[in-house]
Amino acid sequence: MPVPSAQQKTARSQGPKDTSTNDSFGSLVDSNTQAISNNAASQAQDSAPRRTDSASSASDKSPRDTASTDPSSQSKASDDTDNSAPARSEATAVPQVEALRRGLRDLGWIEGRTVVIEYRWAEGRTDRLPELAADLVRAKVDVILVSGPPAIIAAQQATRTIPIVFVVLIDPVALGFVHSLARPGGNMTGLASQFEEIITKQLQLLTEAVPNVARVAILQHTSAATSIMTSAQAAAKTLGLEVLALRVTRETDFESAFKSAKSAGSNALLVLPSPYLGAQRVRLIELAARYRLPASYELRLYVDDGGLMSYGPSAADLYGRSATYVDRILKGANPGELAIERPARFELVINQKTARALGLVIPKALLNRADAVI
Repeated sequence: MPVPSAQQKTARSQGPKDTSTNDSFGSLVDSNTQAISNNAASQAQDSAPRRTDSASSASDKSPRDTASTDPSSQSKASDDTDNSAPARSEATAVPQVEALRRGLRDLGWIEGRTVVIEYRWAEGRTDRLPELAADLVRAKVDVILVSGPPAIIAAQQATRTIPIVFVVLIDPVALGFVHSLARPGGNMTGLASQFEEIITKQLQLLTEAVPNVARVAILQHTSAATSIMTSAQAAAKTLGLEVLALRVTRETDFESAFKSAKSAGSNALLVLPSPYLGAQRVRLIELAARYRLPASYELRLYVDDGGLMSYGPSAADLYGRSATYVDRILKGANPGELAIERPARFELVINQKTARALGLVIPKALLNRADAVI
């Protein structure tokens, strides 16, 4: 679920059972999901808080139009980009957004009828997140849905009262966002995948796909927690792999990072979770192909766009399940008392076309274990 670009969506909704009040649902989505895709990008959607200042019902008041900035571009927004209300785009068709909608529909919330969602996207610029989050607060939304640490921080700084639902790929307790998984406390809850618990498996699968790997380059965005890189290096050490740690801040850093990886004799590349990198994934995939570096990622979105392989939680599952939190909060639940859930499904996805282009023959045993082969 798209960072960095982060995407933000806000929605005003009307309860499926009680049409006497209007609700608002806002979301701040990471560009990891880029598709939410620019996350959807990344990875992150925020549900906006419920409006209590309107008594019009769905039958006598048309829902507010949905709006979003165009998430299709994988490059950074230009300096003269208007950071105000986003324009309409095809962002509403991205996989994470559709998974959220589907989850809401299953619970009786129909976009355009019982709920209206407004979309806002940071387009790979984390500096826009504070203002986007503040905009949702000014809109008096009922819930904010976010994805990725930068978006969580922006939402948390914008409000301590509006419920926040997050989708995040690292431990929210270790980062200090919540008190515990069982009782998060405050105004936040959501779904979390603890990266530290799957990094060893990611590297094992990469070494199975790429024979004779001795040194792996690990790419991280500077906005990500340093604990992620530390965990990745420790996991590589247990597998007898040398590590070249690479950190990038902006898209212009990518080329030099790949050059460094190649000149240092790296045999493979692991891209760590990041809404920003997810938003820039097409560029990363192009560079991996040009420098002939077999690369592994956490989300399937990369593989669908031409990346070699991925292993991690299903973004569609995470975003779909986030709808249950939105539903319960809109019906009066206290987010601080809703336990944070873990991913229910992890998936291994391999792109055979990319493997052939790299001259790799993926072992049949590994292909048989894959959840999907492209």
